[in-house]
Amino acid sequence: MKGDKIIFFQIIIILLLICLFGFLINNLIINLIRTDLGFNFSWLLKPASFALAEHALPYSPSDSYAWALLIGWLNSLKVIFVSLFLSTILGIIIGLSRTGNNVLLKIISSFYITIIRQTPLLLQLMFWYFVGFLGLKNNFINFTNLLKINNQGIEFLGLSLTSEFSALIIGLSVFTSAFIAEVIRGGIISVPKGQWESFRSLGLSERNGLIRVIIPQALPAIIPGLTSQYLNLAKNSTLAIAIGYSDIYAINDTIINQTGRAIECFIILLLTFLILNLLITNLMETINKFINKKNFLY
Repeated sequence: MKGDKIIFFQIIIILLLICLFGFLINNLIINLIRTDLGFNFSWLLKPASFALAEHALPYSPSDSYAWALLIGWLNSLKVIFVSLFLSTILGIIIGLSRTGNNVLLKIISSFYITIIRQTPLLLQLMFWYFVGFLGLKNNFINFTNLLKINNQGIEFLGLSLTSEFSALIIGLSVFTSAFIAEVIRGGIISVPKGQWESFRSLGLSERNGLIRVIIPQALPAIIPGLTSQYLNLAKNSTLAIAIGYSDIYAINDTIINQTGRAIECFIILLLTFLILNLLITNLMETINKFINKKNFLY
């Protein structure tokens, strides 16, 4: 009898979801008819007619909307992967500082995590852009030809980074690193205290014991949390529009204003981030399986 009730409620929920999906589709069709735009992607081949401040490949306003979207997607990927790398390194350093024996590092890392996590990302991005870069002088830092930092951005070893790109990767990296640090700390403290006592009894130093004994056992607890933070970073990158960086979201917004093709643009945006998030998830699952296969579990 109890099983029949569960099946009944499951059927009801499925029917409600079907009705909701049908309602949304019907509403979409009605709105398309009202706007008299129809539903197609032929506009992708028309000239974009707008300039892009930053592009990894050659681009001009006479290029198609499709090419502009590709440029925006490359810009997004550039920001996401650079920020993933920097936030991971910084998060590991802060997380290890939180679990170490140095009292001063514990206080500094705890203060860092508290401030960063309690401040909205959008506010941090605007701070790094408007205060961190636009407020600088023309030659704020100039170490011969090695490093230059000014209101135009960062130039390092001949590689020029615009102020928008620089502010974005710094903001995303700093914000995400605070959450990654807590993931690292949580994974480390999840290892039983007996493991700490074991490596100390063997005469291993704190550093060697942490690297050889504790971290391998903490990885299975760390990887799922890292995956969530990586996915959040990818989605948070769309806030680039607030500081004028030409990512795929900002370019989509411009195309919508020009063509009115909101539905098609949202579908493109949805699919691109869905594919990226699936790639990140599958990669992290592969790493997690590899760790388990190598018997890193305690």
